Parts: sequence; C-alpha cells; structure tokens
Amino acid sequence: MNATQASERTSGQTADRTGARTDEAATEITGARERIDDLDDRIIALVEERMAVSARIQQARIASGGRRVNLSREMEILARYRDRLDRPGTTLAMTLLELCRGRV
Repeated sequence: MNATQASERTSGQTADRTGARTDEAATEITGARERIDDLDDRIIALVEERMAVSARIQQARIASGGRRVNLSREMEILARYRDRLDRPGTTLAMTLLELCRGRV
C-alpha cells in the first residue's frame, strides 16, 4: 500500500467513526466529542453527589419521623427543570428524582 492509499484509508476510517466527509470536519467532531465526554464525566459526578446529598436528607427526614419523600419539593424540582428545558426537562428531572430517592 502506498502513502496515498494509506492516507485515504485513514481518512475513510475517520469518516466512519465521525460521519464526517472531510478531514477538517472529522477533526472538529473528534474534538467536540472529547469535550462531550468530559462534560458527561462531570455530569455523572454531579449526579452521584446529588444522590449522596439526597440520601442524607432522606435519612434526616426519616430519623425525625417524617416521610422519605417530600412530594411538594419534588414538584418544585420538576417545575424548575421543565421551565428551563421544556418537556424533556421534566423527563430528566423524573430520572434524577428516581436515582436519588429510588422508585416510589
């Protein structure tokens, strides 16, 4: 295989991974995907932190004779996410609430 064929093969593999039709677009997509991966790692870490804080709140509430879940608070959270992210925000908030308190 000559250098041109090797370059074309590398470009083809990059296009397959990114869906790009040019090397410039593939480079941009690859960089943006790395940024998304970094953001996802940070989001996951924040969700894990949120779960830990929520567990502390639930323990304190139960220890004081209260219920594990405060529905009025959950409605506030749902509204906040819906207001900022529209309907998908409600779905995201429901997922977060389920992760943080478990299924009710």
